[in-house]
Amino acid sequence: MSLRVAVQMDPVLGINIDTDTTFLMMMEAKIRGHKLWFYTPDKLSLEDGRVFARAQPLEVFAEKGAHAKLGETVVLDMKDDVDVVLMRQDPPFDMAYITATHFLEKVHPHTLVVNNPAEVRNAPEKLFVTDFPGVQPPTLITSDYEAIYDFRARHGDIVLKPLYGGGGSGVARLLADDPNLDALLELHAMIGREQVIAQKFVPAVSKGDKRVLLVDGEPVGAINRVPAAGQVRSNLRVGGRAEAVELTARDKELCAIIGPELKKRGLLFVGIDVIGEYLTEINVTSPTGAQQLKRFSGIDAAAILWDRIEGIRSTGG
Repeated sequence: MSLRVAVQMDPVLGINIDTDTTFLMMMEAKIRGHKLWFYTPDKLSLEDGRVFARAQPLEVFAEKGAHAKLGETVVLDMKDDVDVVLMRQDPPFDMAYITATHFLEKVHPHTLVVNNPAEVRNAPEKLFVTDFPGVQPPTLITSDYEAIYDFRARHGDIVLKPLYGGGGSGVARLLADDPNLDALLELHAMIGREQVIAQKFVPAVSKGDKRVLLVDGEPVGAINRVPAAGQVRSNLRVGGRAEAVELTARDKELCAIIGPELKKRGLLFVGIDVIGEYLTEINVTSPTGAQQLKRFSGIDAAAILWDRIEGIRSTGG
């Protein structure tokens, strides 16, 4: 089966081919004989009910500095000219991101969008996890300063983070007596009107923040992301170190709790974050970690994903 695949992502020439999960997906598509196009989200348009993108044919190579060859721009009808869209641009999950999901919803599932754009929109990563009682550490989502102060008074050390950020951006730990809470809340308010998340600090983060990858609701493997010395953020893009790790009984239990809902929603490729016994986020926009997982364990999440995509396209389900 040869599929026509459009990849909606951030600029392809700027990625790190040693760590980028989207690159692994594209290389696997190439191996399987699929045709690739590349475009950034701003090149997606809607006119008279028709969704189209100004895209470039793409060839990828496992060669640093020469990993992508782009052809002349063409206009793709996203319903007639494309079989699969990989929606892989990074957050922030802002109105531009949301609008792109509305556009792609008009062609899905005739054109299979991974992940289902309506469900990406309906499952903001730090909100979606609240649908599953008992899996999170104590968590407050609000823009009410008094509620945040009350939360800290009850729980002591907290972590404050933006509701729609990503990659560890804007995440800060505040001790029970830290005088900077007002200033941090003011900074968040200057950025936008969105609520923030206050979460009880989980000391186990010093041992790592586990990223578990799931394909169609089933766990395929995990990596551990360890924060740099003196840091609370373990995200790889802000200096966290990846290391091999096995799935624990608790990890499998958490996956069993959320897996059926992921499958029901058509969220084919998901990364969850686990600290100690707690699930902190369900990442549905552009989950990472597949390259490190393959390097440490030999498990190829991209190949497992493409098996599922090809199965859907060949059978319609």
